[in-house]
Amino acid sequence: MKIMKKFLTTIMAGAMMLAACDKAPKFQVEGTIEGAKDSMLYFSQNTLEGVQKLDSVKLKEDGSFSFKATAPTESPEFYTLQIGRHVINFSVDSTETMTITAKLATMEKDYTIEGNENSKRIKEISKMQQEMQTRLIAFEKNVDMLPGDQRDSIESVVNTYKEHMKNEFIFPDPESAAAYYAVCQSITDLGGSFMLFNPLTDRDDVRCYAMVANAWDNAYHDAPRTQQLCNMAIKGMDNTAVPQQKVLDVDESKVTETGIIDINLPDINGKLRSIKDLKGKVVLIDFTIYGAKESSERTRLLRSLYEQYHAQGFEIYQISLDEDIHFWKFSCENLPWVCVHETDGSTSSVYNITNLPTFFLVNRDNEIVVRSDFMEGTLEDNLLKLLGN
Repeated sequence: MKIMKKFLTTIMAGAMMLAACDKAPKFQVEGTIEGAKDSMLYFSQNTLEGVQKLDSVKLKEDGSFSFKATAPTESPEFYTLQIGRHVINFSVDSTETMTITAKLATMEKDYTIEGNENSKRIKEISKMQQEMQTRLIAFEKNVDMLPGDQRDSIESVVNTYKEHMKNEFIFPDPESAAAYYAVCQSITDLGGSFMLFNPLTDRDDVRCYAMVANAWDNAYHDAPRTQQLCNMAIKGMDNTAVPQQKVLDVDESKVTETGIIDINLPDINGKLRSIKDLKGKVVLIDFTIYGAKESSERTRLLRSLYEQYHAQGFEIYQISLDEDIHFWKFSCENLPWVCVHETDGSTSSVYNITNLPTFFLVNRDNEIVVRSDFMEGTLEDNLLKLLGN
């Protein structure tokens, strides 16, 4: 009797779980694929662990189909419709209904998709990716080309494609599913598959990963995909880091610890911002690189100080030495303090910056009174003294 009761309890628990799953919010993808009678259409999710098949259907004469699945909750997710070698990639944000129409012969290139704007962008990426892969394979098969010419041609095509991905899909909206898809895409040639953006070996690619990682961390902080992006970016920074991020050999007599040498650099809108305009405030002049692995945590600490003491006259004048100006603009777009950028090293030279980050505290009379290299106590302790607390 006890065994039967336990069995019934288990059955009821399972039924309740199934009922709960049934009530979970759903998204729907529907449409038609012409010329695909009797073909098996597979509906799958591209998870971080691999491809997970969700459903399938044998298409009838009209080629119509309709699938439902549990809507993503933590971040956008990625899915495919596939018949043989023909694949359509798309993303889902929540509980939308998407309509896809295609012809089997050109299914992966000429389909239409409605109901999700990011999926339209992913279609553009997929089409360009296929075209590039066709060009790469043509170069590799061309026996009349010298190996060096093949390599140079392939490298040129890949670099041009990557620049297009950055400027059209990653930099403009790094928070989007399309940006994630662009930065994580793999390219196939005769040698197999390889990562288009490889943050583990390429410093420039690290910046692309870091930009998307930062945006997703703000929008989808707890999502597994965010953690994956952040881990890749951090590991890439470690792999590609140089012993010192910035070394400048200058005459130390040019620098004085009292008084201030003016800084007049452009912000993200191109407006020149002078440090002397902040006279009357206690100012943190901060030389930094947003692409450094510790930058996110450091920004959080500075934001906390800024929010706590800004009303008392505290200001931050932050100077970026990042080589990638797009990455700098995105990184500081929502910061509440003055963010400027230098490219020629002149300001760094005058202020004798030999490593990053380095900061100075300036009193209300525009006099430098503390430099981080020689500071006693914490930043907050020194700040409180200058504010008069």
